[in-house]
Amino acid sequence: MGKHYSRHQDPSSHNAGRDLMREQLAHQAARLMAESGITDHAFAKRKAAKQLGAPDTQHLPSNQEVDQALRSFRALFQQAHHPIVLSQLRQQALAVMHLLEPFHPYLTGSVLDGSAGEQSDINLMVFSDDAKAVMMFLLKHKVEFDIGEWKMHLMGRMQNLPSFTMQNETGLPVHVAVLPENARHNGSRKPDTHADIAAVTKLLANELAL
Repeated sequence: MGKHYSRHQDPSSHNAGRDLMREQLAHQAARLMAESGITDHAFAKRKAAKQLGAPDTQHLPSNQEVDQALRSFRALFQQAHHPIVLSQLRQQALAVMHLLEPFHPYLTGSVLDGSAGEQSDINLMVFSDDAKAVMMFLLKHKVEFDIGEWKMHLMGRMQNLPSFTMQNETGLPVHVAVLPENARHNGSRKPDTHADIAAVTKLLANELAL
């Protein structure tokens, strides 16, 4: 038998309220990230939920929804300053990518999608079947780094990939995840989420032309 709803159990109104709460939380979390320099999505969402009086809600927005709201917020309220910050981060990312050119680096994350702020990390991917080769390369070039892991969905499952974290010239972290060589040829990277040296160079050139 089908489900029956009373006037107080209208599923459409329930879903509308849930969607509205998600949207409000996304915009509040975005505001916190933009104005307070918060870079942790989960922390921003929890703080937003507390501020909006819904600390126990199970309907938190996704990171992608927050990033979309963050881009909108920056375009509206930080339109003078934010493009300068973003361009500087992309230039710093490109400098590291040139260093790592033998490992076919790609830029990803907030610095590429435009939601990054002054305190945002730079996220890069490189490709090698031997993470130790990347480490030895960094040591050879006298780059200081910390060793860690980067969790991501790859080859149809979640994997913990080796990563190295260094600092750029302003002291902000640059995370470099090491993916296996065959991941470079699987065609899963999209231009709006992954950019190689040529793409980042073109992106910066387009910014200068504006």
